[in-house]
Amino acid sequence: MMNGFDDIQKMSKDNMDLAMESFGAMTKGFQSISAEMADYSKKSFEDGSAAMEKIVAAKTLDKAFEAQSEFAKSAYETAISQATKFGEMYTDMAKSAYKPYEAVLGKAGK
Repeated sequence: MMNGFDDIQKMSKDNMDLAMESFGAMTKGFQSISAEMADYSKKSFEDGSAAMEKIVAAKTLDKAFEAQSEFAKSAYETAISQATKFGEMYTDMAKSAYKPYEAVLGKAGK
């Protein structure tokens, strides 16, 4: 009887350790994503401000449209690049969070 209780207690401890390891990986992942998002937001704001200054300083309407078009193209390319990077970061975070469970789930599948 006591042996069964000890087994359950050990299994509970092991499961808690796995959950905490997974939670730690997710926490690190969200911190990295948050930092990257803050950096991107700051850079985006700075780029937008610089573009607005360039548009306002344009001497002709053609130069203003040219500056706006350059900014739009650059902003679009940066946004697509950043979205790809965020996707990769979320994927890496999910893999890291799942990693502690691989061995346990591999045994259960057999």
